[in-house]
This record gives sequence, structure tokens and C-alpha cells, in this order.
Amino acid sequence: MVQVNLKQQKNELREHYKQIRLKMTAEEKRRLDEKITNRLAGLWAFRECETFLTFVSKPIEVNTSGIINAAFRLGKRVAVPRCVAGTREMEFYFISSYDDLVPGAYGLSEPDPERCERATEFNNAFCLVPSIAFDVSGYRLGFGKGYYDRFLSRFDGKTSGACYSSCVCDCLPHGKYDRRSDMLATESRLYIFSDKS
Repeated sequence: MVQVNLKQQKNELREHYKQIRLKMTAEEKRRLDEKITNRLAGLWAFRECETFLTFVSKPIEVNTSGIINAAFRLGKRVAVPRCVAGTREMEFYFISSYDDLVPGAYGLSEPDPERCERATEFNNAFCLVPSIAFDVSGYRLGFGKGYYDRFLSRFDGKTSGACYSSCVCDCLPHGKYDRRSDMLATESRLYIFSDKS
């Protein structure tokens, strides 16, 4: 029996879905991002949460600025992650505007810990998780560093992915530490994977 190298398999898939995203025109991406944002903004889990945990998107990801601005307008507490130096852990900090962000690890915008309050309680929180791809069972393919996998193993609130339908497949390889999302919003439909949603 051939032993499949899970890490290699995931890296090949990351490259495949990265190329799909890179081939999108700026206009097409903007249009799809807007549809995904509208779908996320309509979620009961988003409307009802007090704290919204979200990533600050890189150019290759679904743009999160629209849903972050919607959360600000609705008076939600918005928290974004910061990678803890020398570890594979991340911490969330509350931001009140984009002015609270500074350049961080891996070219990401991160909250400035000097001016932002760290989030330690996640009661009534909804977490938007990043991905390069999703499958129809709710498993995500992240960017390979494992930060979100570690956080989600301890997070008890509702979760959703945001992904382009062209990056959703039937089945992704996953390990025992991978956690399914409760929901996934694409530009064309909403997937529900758990009764928590």
C-alpha cells in the first residue's frame, strides 16, 4: 500500500487553489467578495453574536473589509488575530478601526498589542476562519501554519468559512486535529455543516 504524504498532498492542493484565485480578474474578485460579504452579513450567527472574530484578509483571500465594517456598524466587538512570536499560537485583540493594525507576521496586518485589548473570553462569539479551499463536508485547507487549528481546538463558538465556489471540492485530506466549520459562505450558496449554526 502506498503511504500518502498528507503534507505534500495539502501543499499541492494549496498551489492548485492559489492558481485559481490568481487567475481571477480584479473586477471578478470584487464582485464575488461582495456577494460573499452579503451572505455572511445575513447569517443569524453573525447578526446575533456580540463578538466577531475575523482575519484581516490578504489579497489572495476573500476580502474581509466589508464584513468587518458591517460588524462595526452593528456595534459588535471585532477581534483579529496576532501571531505570538516564537510559537504556533495566536491571540485575538479587539480593534475599533483599521488604524489599530500594524504590519505583522507573514505579511499580515495584525492588531497593535500596545493599543488594543486582548480578547480572552469568547462567550457569544462567531469566528470567520480563513482558507485556501473547503470541501462539502466543512473541512478547510488553510495556509499550512496551523494557527487556526490550534485556536479552534479550544474555541466553542460558531464558525464559518468564506470561500469562492471554484475553491470548494468534494473531499479534502484532513487529519485528526482538523475541525470542521459549522458553515461556509460562497458567492453562490450557504453550506450548513452542523446544528450549531
